[in-house]
Amino acid sequence: MNTSSHAPLSKAPSPLVHGIFDPHTGTVTYVVYEKPGSACAIIDSVLDYDPKSGRTRRDSADQVIAFVQSQQLQVAWILETHAHADHLSAAPYLQAQLGGQTAIGEHITQVQSVFKGIFNLGADFAVDGSQFDRLLKQGEHIQVGALQARVLFVPGHTPACVAYQFGDAVFVGDTLFMPDVGTARCDFPGGDARALYASVQGILSLPGETRLFMCHDYPPHNARPIAFETTVAAQRAHNVHVHDGIDEAAFVAMRTQRDATLDMPVLILPAIQVNICAGALPPPEANGLSYLKIPVNAL
Repeated sequence: MNTSSHAPLSKAPSPLVHGIFDPHTGTVTYVVYEKPGSACAIIDSVLDYDPKSGRTRRDSADQVIAFVQSQQLQVAWILETHAHADHLSAAPYLQAQLGGQTAIGEHITQVQSVFKGIFNLGADFAVDGSQFDRLLKQGEHIQVGALQARVLFVPGHTPACVAYQFGDAVFVGDTLFMPDVGTARCDFPGGDARALYASVQGILSLPGETRLFMCHDYPPHNARPIAFETTVAAQRAHNVHVHDGIDEAAFVAMRTQRDATLDMPVLILPAIQVNICAGALPPPEANGLSYLKIPVNAL
């Protein structure tokens, strides 16, 4: 990502942010809004899924609904930062309950193309992103009531990752974690450590007081409480992977070595299969049940 493509902080109202942490996946879902009674956006929702039984629940999504209703908010957007590999999206359920448009970065088509082959999804599976209501371009602005969000292309973890900048707040997806955790892995299909380094540098070129909101938190050794908000200045000073002074070569070497030791996420196969379809489960078969494919020896 070209760091010059990032605009200075908007003079639009600084958003209110409510984060809902899902302890089963370490995921944070955000509700972003101007004030009670205003429009809002939901970012990176979670549909609870038990890999042992194949059962889904809506506990996490119902917390989002309860908050939206308690603040009398109107949902304008249900946004994804990328096709997550660690949780299923609850976008269809939230949209049915609350309305709003679903959206993701336009490069989701690359991810769909790769995983169409891995899951052998067949000729009728569209790889044009049409499963989402809207595909978003780098630098595009979307309106959330009086708030305006700018779309930032931040590839590396996946080739389709985006972040969302609302005034002084940036929702970074999986580009960055809290400073004591570091950065996201780059060994999924289409991942690229050099691209991630450039994306992170773009985010860290924003003013130091910029608020950064993480998609996940995994406290090292459970040594601190869950946290998912930090600042550009804190990341530049303390991020264990990309603090000031770490160059691209050192980052790529670290990231490559570290990724080689990591297991695949527990939910990667059901999650990506569902999330490239904007959170929609496969159509029910003749017996009324949906089935997910588990490719053997594919990853």
